[in-house]
Amino acid sequence: MGSIKQDINETYLGICETAQEKWGDFTQFLKEAWPILVTLLLILLAIWLYADPPPPRHVVMATGQPGGSYDALGKKYAAFFEKKGITLELLPTKGAEENMRRLADRKDPVQAAFIQAGAFNPHDIVGVQSLGTISYDPIWLFYRGAEVDSTNYQEVKARSSYFLNSRMSVGEKGSGTHAQAMQILKVNGYEEGANFLYLSGSKSVEALQKGEIDAAFIVDAYEAPNVQTLLKDPSLHLSAFPRAEAYSRLFPYMQILNVPTGGFSLIRNFPSRDIKLMASTTNLLIDDRMHPALQFLFLEAAREINGRTTFFSDHGEFPSFKHTGLPESPVALHYEKNGSPLLMTYFPFWLAELINRLVFVLLPFFAISYPILLTLPGYRNKRMKRKINKLYGTLKSYEQELTDNFSSANKDDYLKKLDLLEYEALQLKVSKSMASDYYALRTSIDYVRSCLNRGVHPYQIEAESGGV
Repeated sequence: MGSIKQDINETYLGICETAQEKWGDFTQFLKEAWPILVTLLLILLAIWLYADPPPPRHVVMATGQPGGSYDALGKKYAAFFEKKGITLELLPTKGAEENMRRLADRKDPVQAAFIQAGAFNPHDIVGVQSLGTISYDPIWLFYRGAEVDSTNYQEVKARSSYFLNSRMSVGEKGSGTHAQAMQILKVNGYEEGANFLYLSGSKSVEALQKGEIDAAFIVDAYEAPNVQTLLKDPSLHLSAFPRAEAYSRLFPYMQILNVPTGGFSLIRNFPSRDIKLMASTTNLLIDDRMHPALQFLFLEAAREINGRTTFFSDHGEFPSFKHTGLPESPVALHYEKNGSPLLMTYFPFWLAELINRLVFVLLPFFAISYPILLTLPGYRNKRMKRKINKLYGTLKSYEQELTDNFSSANKDDYLKKLDLLEYEALQLKVSKSMASDYYALRTSIDYVRSCLNRGVHPYQIEAESGGV
């Protein structure tokens, strides 16, 4: 039993001694190699700061008309960004046209925007990428008067002709509502009427309720205040899209939304039958120069805010990466396949980004420095070997001088030279692997000292004795 305990103690002591030895060699190595390592690290840090600067703490985003759904959505995004330590400045605009113009302008500070699909020509856009679609924007056509049977094509056509010749709001010019309304009218063979009104969403609602206009196009989310106001007004009717399938083939970005009987109001049984609506989608578009970390943050905001269950969308349906109309950002492609970086799941945004960026430096640093770390100890040993050999050379010259020109009067001087040589040897800081060479040198010095102390002419005593 005692033998086992002794073996364990010896093993433990051996491990401790080995660890101390390795640590000593490592600290000695760092003392000699630190200038090279620090220089290398500074070079990599400079490259890092140039190639991968930290994300800005301030981002400008174009939303839409004040009081609209994009304005409300932007405020939710700004609150999300604030929790992550980033300021998201919201810029109200007249609509999709202005948003896209500012986003595509390389000198404009706007870096992100909400823009409806179909409100722009993707072939004319440069420098803008998509982070996916984040919500449905149904196309609502509210009207006054007698309710039209949406299944009767002739009645619908007659009513449409009536609207075209009466007061109808088609949305403010430059807005997504105006773009969608014009496309629907043109594909049905109608031209823009001289009596059309170009009112904003809130003004269209007010005018329609007061009877100042007969119909109004509004393209907005189901939850938008303007839409909810009109849906709750029993004096107004909603036009359905019985030919929704045809529209979706003509406009691939268009989505078909099904509304069941009584879906908007069970009390009023509104609508009175199952209907189909057409919807555009909201694109989350960015300047293609936006920092990747901010792009991931926008995608996380979209997942948290727009990924919830709504009247028309299921949980997790958004962000979606179908029918975006513009090239997807590489970050969006990565997010679609892999989600957010793992670090963002477990760490605060700023810390996750710092770690992620440090990896960009540390991996190359270790990749480059590792061969150097392997090379430097060998270089150090060679350098130490040269120092030992130099002392050996000095010792050899002393010995040769003793052999050729020994004088007993100079014996003390020779001993002092040997003491000085040994002192120089004592100043050497050698690793364990060089210990044998180090002690061999000191043994050689001591041997010459012993020879010097043996007699009058120490290196010729035996030869002279043999001659006698």
